[in-house]
Amino acid sequence: MGTNQMVSENVPKIIGLLMLLSIASLLSAADECSDVTALVSTCSTFITYGSPDPFPGSPCCDAMMSLDLISNSIDNRRYVCTCLMSVITTYNPNGTAIANLPGFCGVSFGFTVDPNTDCNL
Repeated sequence: MGTNQMVSENVPKIIGLLMLLSIASLLSAADECSDVTALVSTCSTFITYGSPDPFPGSPCCDAMMSLDLISNSIDNRRYVCTCLMSVITTYNPNGTAIANLPGFCGVSFGFTVDPNTDCNL
């Protein structure tokens, strides 16, 4: 068996493995964003109705503090930013309420929560 034959026999296996790894990484990212979404959903009353305002120590602000702790490095900050932008896009009519949460809770994620934010910076 020559080298070319071994390579050509293994190419489909390698491509299949790469596809599985890509799918696994996408599913992993989706699962991780579900954690961010779950934390933001703690603020669902404010996001949906605009009141009552969250305040430090409330479950909503505790969730924002958790997000602040998660975004402690550049990569984590990008991750939280990307997930929050996804949440804002999903809840478009209430995106402003989501953007106001860090200010109400006295946290800063190191980026502006705004649909136009570039999370890769």
